[in-house]
Amino acid sequence: MSDDANSDSQRNGTSSQSNTPPPTADNIPAKMIEHFKAHKVDVAMWLMRCLAVVFTLFYVLPIFGTPQSAFNKVLLSNAAVSALRLHQRLPAFTFSREFLARLFVEDSCHYLMYSIIFFNVQPTFLILIPIVLFAILHASSYSLKLLDIIGQNSWWGARFLISLVEFQAANILKAASFSEIFIMPLAVVLTFMGRAGLMTPIVYYHFLVMRYSSRRNPYTRNAFAELRMTAEALANRSPAMVGNVVRGAIAFVSRLAPPPQPAPAQ
Repeated sequence: MSDDANSDSQRNGTSSQSNTPPPTADNIPAKMIEHFKAHKVDVAMWLMRCLAVVFTLFYVLPIFGTPQSAFNKVLLSNAAVSALRLHQRLPAFTFSREFLARLFVEDSCHYLMYSIIFFNVQPTFLILIPIVLFAILHASSYSLKLLDIIGQNSWWGARFLISLVEFQAANILKAASFSEIFIMPLAVVLTFMGRAGLMTPIVYYHFLVMRYSSRRNPYTRNAFAELRMTAEALANRSPAMVGNVVRGAIAFVSRLAPPPQPAPAQ
């Protein structure tokens, strides 16, 4: 993303120095088509993320189709985005320990696994929250690139909405992380209610471990730390019996946490 932004700014600087006129209504379609051809995978991911947002709205407001259909389409859109992102970040597939180790540290692999886990689970809005939050964040970022192709002074309403999303990026990532954590007890409840398979909470626990160990996204670790501090403060203010129960729950969750990852060698 940052490399693309730098190259865009360099091209903008070169064009301004050569007094190239800004895009007009006649050459905008040609520029857009040229961009789509040069960035097929990025555009496909942008479209899938936009569809994930649209299908989430259809789940909340089932105007077209059923909530189950919209729920599955959100998961499929997320799986497509994750697969395309893995295609970008990983080399050609090789059945080796090194490739698998690299595969399972990728956030895109985590969310491809996420879609598979919940595809046959009874629809629940909480499951869609991490997907739609990431989709809004990344789709907004790429939409700004497309608006820059149209023109620097175009579509101010859309630019304002995108700026609001970017301003709240840290809060969006934090909300997604808390949602990932709260889905764990939800998966257990759904299993006992017969709305999810017996393996769902077990496999989701491994997903949560991978999110906790993610090197590129520390927000899940930070969310666990915040929840622990809140629970400890609650235990200190509560009666002795309640405090002991809360401390026991903290100790149980701490035992399930993976060991800290060593820092990569410089």
